[in-house]
Amino acid sequence: MINPSIEAVNLSKQFGSFFAVSNLNLKIEGSKCVGFLGPNGAGKTTTLKMFTDLIRPSSGEALINGFNVHTHKKEALESVGTLIETPEIYPSLTPREALMMIAEIRGVPSRDRNNRIEEALSEVRMKEWIDKKVGKFSKGMKQRICIASTLLSNPRILLLDEPSLGLDPRGMSEVRDIVKSLKNKERLIFMSSHILSEVSDICDEVAMIDHGKLIIYDTISNLIARVSDGENIVEVGLQRPIDTRIVTKTITNLPGVYSTEKKDDKNLRIRFTGGLEVQERILSDLVKLNIGVISYRPASSELEDAYLKLVKRTL
Repeated sequence: MINPSIEAVNLSKQFGSFFAVSNLNLKIEGSKCVGFLGPNGAGKTTTLKMFTDLIRPSSGEALINGFNVHTHKKEALESVGTLIETPEIYPSLTPREALMMIAEIRGVPSRDRNNRIEEALSEVRMKEWIDKKVGKFSKGMKQRICIASTLLSNPRILLLDEPSLGLDPRGMSEVRDIVKSLKNKERLIFMSSHILSEVSDICDEVAMIDHGKLIIYDTISNLIARVSDGENIVEVGLQRPIDTRIVTKTITNLPGVYSTEKKDDKNLRIRFTGGLEVQERILSDLVKLNIGVISYRPASSELEDAYLKLVKRTL
């Protein structure tokens, strides 16, 4: 099976004298989740709309699985699910009725529609609400139905435009968990967001744009290391309290590590130099210490610092 891919080739969109997107070149390939970052007005939504042919580029190409989205729309978009901006569902409909209409529009065979709808609602944890009126749902529940609509054709690529925008903390957490679960289905997920902690928690890589131009595309750890002159930080969660002596005398002396901080008895911040290979080795060494590692990720605050430095450079 060919890896899913999306690619922008000298992609530009001009409105009068203003370039919303300017000669964007970006290729993303494989099953992964990529965060699409940038300030308001950077060109994120415009880019996503060009990848779905909602907006036609002024020049360049938007390619999905090698097909030009504008000239070969059917072939390009047949394996794509999209959630752009904040679509609304008729409040008088049930999720089954709303998704049935979308399944018909997307060309899902009639014999498969009920099963696809139930499977999609199960993925977003809304199956028990399948025959309730949408008008009674919270905003977070409605957003989960919208995400379900992107799954009806069993896509290998998902394009999500700020999927947790405007939700309360509980709704944001629910959507975040759903997107994380979608990563397990051999999908390429390209997701714009302003919530850097969300991107750090969900995404494998980030692509950052400003003023319509690509600033950087890399893994989160490599991005942080490049901006911080090689310094990197990971946050480690533990199942049980750790002895301070293990932190100061053992972990801090691991190869590549130059400082370790106890945030509390069950959480550490480890500073190290190097990229993914060093990060992988540190994780392996921590597991061998049998200290009960249950989570291991780049520090979300470090992504925020890197983001602010990169955006500031483009002002």
